[in-house]
Amino acid sequence: MKLYRFITGPDDKDFCMRISELMNKGWELHHGPALTFNGNTCIAGQALTKEVAGEEFAMPIDLTKY
Repeated sequence: MKLYRFITGPDDKDFCMRISELMNKGWELHHGPALTFNGNTCIAGQALTKEVAGEEFAMPIDLTKY
């Protein structure tokens, strides 16, 4: 099965660490990051995908287990 996640948060070291952690768990970046400004903070977003062999996609699914 192929999984998709979109992670958002303030553009800071914690956001970078979240993305780095997911990449080290086998998630791959899906295109470039998105950035926006909410009037106070720069908010980053990054799409990630992961191919999971031998499993069928079925709802509901807890993406944090992957």
